[in-house]
Amino acid sequence: MPAERRNVQPPARDALARAQRSAVHLELRDAYMLDDPGYIAWQQGVRLDPGQRSTWWNGWHDAVREAVGRGVVVRRARVVSEPISDYVRYEYDNTFTNIAAGEVVRWLPRRRATGLALPSTDFWVFDGEHALFHHFGGNGQLDEDGREYTDDPALVKLCADAFEAVWERAAPHDEYRPR
Repeated sequence: MPAERRNVQPPARDALARAQRSAVHLELRDAYMLDDPGYIAWQQGVRLDPGQRSTWWNGWHDAVREAVGRGVVVRRARVVSEPISDYVRYEYDNTFTNIAAGEVVRWLPRRRATGLALPSTDFWVFDGEHALFHHFGGNGQLDEDGREYTDDPALVKLCADAFEAVWERAAPHDEYRPR
């Protein structure tokens, strides 16, 4: 493996804590971790209450709020199949938590992504200099060694450009109406 590509395991929030200007996240899957207790509860009809922040605010929200507070712009784009999967509906229903923390979120129906050159896996790009790939199995679980960081300028640029191409076509969360 080239020296600039390395498997390192800290979560995205560690890289976010070091970001100084920007953090962008592209999600490309229609389902993640189907055994997540939050998702299972949602399937059973439990819904998060925006007015009960203490029941859903967690460490990720703290990390985003802290980054945004120091001037980091945090953006998330989701490329989704339509009609959307149950899991994507769960994400959509709970996106208010990302927004409350300070993220800006957009949605792009997969059909509108035709013609875009996209990496095959979800990723983060921090300050346009570092990328973090998340490798998931077919079951939606993060692989045991599923986090891969790189500082390879060409690979980071590929991801940053892909994110911006999606961002341009995507609808802001408050305008997206899933099918």
